[in-house]
Amino acid sequence: MTDATPLYELKGLSKRYMRGREATTIFDQLDMTISHGDFIAVMGPSGSGKTTLLNLLGGIDAPSSGEVRFEGARIDNLGQGQLAKWRAANVGFIFQFYNLMPTLTAAQNVEMPLLLTKLSAGERKKRVKTALDIVGISDRAGHRPRQLSGGQQQRVAIARAIVADPKVLLADEPTGDLDRATADEILQTLQLLNKDMGKTIIMVTHDPAAAKYARRELHLDKGRFVEKELA
Repeated sequence: MTDATPLYELKGLSKRYMRGREATTIFDQLDMTISHGDFIAVMGPSGSGKTTLLNLLGGIDAPSSGEVRFEGARIDNLGQGQLAKWRAANVGFIFQFYNLMPTLTAAQNVEMPLLLTKLSAGERKKRVKTALDIVGISDRAGHRPRQLSGGQQQRVAIARAIVADPKVLLADEPTGDLDRATADEILQTLQLLNKDMGKTIIMVTHDPAAAKYARRELHLDKGRFVEKELA
């Protein structure tokens, strides 16, 4: 890999789902390039394929045809075991409804991605503290999700996403369940991760105010992108 190699390249990407005997096409011959350090807001009407795109980028779903390349290497033809290792090393996921384990503390939730690694308990604890410090919620490390506000829970979810130091964060409506002020705080945190820590972020959102925190807007409709530069 060289510095000129894009983080992601989608080449001739097509995705179809079968509903009975009828095929529904989400993408057809889609091309897309994402550079290292980008922050992209993906917008579009419901059913336009925004979440499907994240699933393809995260190796959760496979294209019907075409290629998904990450740092020059194809990931669309990897086996499930190889994909799991690739995701663990490269991708952090952030969801609208946090997906925290209710019986675990904030720190334990953040530690979960590290449990499958060879890190010692001490090293895991150090990384958890660093991640919680970055998102500004280390003082809630011992609290369970029900003891936290929505914004605090999302900060825990972001800490969990970054604790393994992934190259890319895939965020699916990360502020969709939050009020405006709290949403702006979360988006400022994502901006910090992008600008100060170099994380590449692909964020699906319906919110034009949220999209303005990104560097680029991609409007997805009928399987095609229209781009709007923001910064």
